[in-house]
Amino acid sequence: MANRTETRYGVKKKTRPITADVAVWGSRVLLCLLVSLPVWGQGRGATELQQGRPTNHRKFSDDLRANQSAKIDVIVQFKQNPGTGEAESFGAVRRRFTQMRAVHMRIPAAMLPTLEASPNVAYVTPDRPVSLTTTPDEDAVPAVEADIAASQYNMTGAGVGVAVIDSGIADNADLHTASGASIVVYNESFVAGDTTTSDKYGHGTHVAGLIAGNGASSAAGSGYARQYKGLATGVSLINLRVLDQNGSGTDSQVIAAINRAIALKATYNIRVINLSLGRRIFESYTLDPLDQAVESAWKNGIVVVVAAGNSGRDNSVGTRGYATIGAPGNDPAVITVGATRTKGTVNRVDDSIASFSSKGPTLLDHIAKPDLVAPGNRLVSLRATGSTLDAANPFLRVGSNYFRLSGTSMATPVVAGTVALMLQKTPTLTPDVVKARLMKSAWKGFGLYDSATDLAGSVYSLQYDIFTYGAGCLDVSAALASTDTGTGVALSPTASYSALTGVSLVTTNSVVWGNSVVWGNSVVWGNSVVWGNSAVLANSVVWGNSVVWGNSLDGGFSVVWGNAVGTAGGMVALSSSEDGEN
Repeated sequence: MANRTETRYGVKKKTRPITADVAVWGSRVLLCLLVSLPVWGQGRGATELQQGRPTNHRKFSDDLRANQSAKIDVIVQFKQNPGTGEAESFGAVRRRFTQMRAVHMRIPAAMLPTLEASPNVAYVTPDRPVSLTTTPDEDAVPAVEADIAASQYNMTGAGVGVAVIDSGIADNADLHTASGASIVVYNESFVAGDTTTSDKYGHGTHVAGLIAGNGASSAAGSGYARQYKGLATGVSLINLRVLDQNGSGTDSQVIAAINRAIALKATYNIRVINLSLGRRIFESYTLDPLDQAVESAWKNGIVVVVAAGNSGRDNSVGTRGYATIGAPGNDPAVITVGATRTKGTVNRVDDSIASFSSKGPTLLDHIAKPDLVAPGNRLVSLRATGSTLDAANPFLRVGSNYFRLSGTSMATPVVAGTVALMLQKTPTLTPDVVKARLMKSAWKGFGLYDSATDLAGSVYSLQYDIFTYGAGCLDVSAALASTDTGTGVALSPTASYSALTGVSLVTTNSVVWGNSVVWGNSVVWGNSVVWGNSAVLANSVVWGNSVVWGNSLDGGFSVVWGNAVGTAGGMVALSSSEDGEN
């Protein structure tokens, strides 16, 4: 059972060496937050999501089949909620996820054949590890027009609950109201054997500050160069801790936290979930229990915002950083966020994609991701004093109360905070309309090519396309100004490759931007993507000769468009203790 306290109204993981066309990243450590979530139900959009779902798939994931342990922790997805004693007949049940018809259990390996033979068992995976995603000081607020939005709309996210599923949230003066009450209204730990809900790793507090920190400690006269505030200072935060002091967790812990957010939705008006975490892809999103969990939240009317990952420099399998989006960012129902760098200026015209930001399309399913990007390089937010990240990286401290981190973990709460503002302004918005408005209103002024340099001097060549920056960079003011609406779901489209026409997007009539003038491809993704006749031409100047799928003989071609699975490890925080990039 998880432990909690209530107040009414991340193991570090080393990644494989990362390379670019010009330079090798070297031996720096990249942290990624791996999480797992519940399975979808039968609500809105189920038919669209199930299109293409295997009907005769194997019941066991490949990594489960390779497990030689005598006893195994597994997540079993059932076709129907198991009856009394049904799950217990296979092994010891640890948690039930009723929202997704699944259980977390420990079973003898000898029981696997019995599980496979059960007609009610749909799919079985190991309880995989999860992790976080985080990288001088840059200011996200002017870069996304949030300061303009604040003066025009005076929105703070008041009345909206945001669930932060992360490493916990440490108490901080910047997370208190003027009367001294904490804006963290609910705390619960899902970390095995640890009932505490504070932040021993230092990641969740930073994320919380980017969403809702009020900047009290850095106000005028405090000695700080500027005030460090979050996007939505009036929200209520729901602290659901899934990562331990080393930033590690498991699928079952994340799934349990997502289930709790759904259960508490009415109590705290939880409309947003922030997941600055991810892990490698093991199977199609239609089978992955982590993806099934986020879809369950989406079907319950919660906007799920997920970090894309920090593997954009990874050329270990010849893809030049493409096809490196992690789970659950690979799910078409969620909003997947990549990272930009503002270069320390307030003018977004010079903004650039952060080279560490993962790129699409997703492995196996070829979903066009990320959906959009937001500032995520060298962002200053709240410091969890004495936490693992704080103790190991004193050079990242900014004064006594703040800390500097980089990664798609940091870009994600910038978007989550914006969603809270949108929902305060128009509470009736569905997760799909929120996503569609964000993507249509995103700034699309990027150029064609760019480069970035890390602190070791390694240079990375960057190419701008739909799989790098999605629909563009977050524009808070434009998103709040939008009044567009529509019916249907805002599922991210599937990318299809043809040797004759190159890459095209595949949607259905039930999808918001299928055949709509308001939500058409050229409107949402912009002309700079160069679609031609709704197709991305492989020989286009925008794509250049370096695109991995421009030539089927390229070593990365079979990885991007084949059946390969990810090469990264388990669940991690999507942030880095590297101090960003220049």
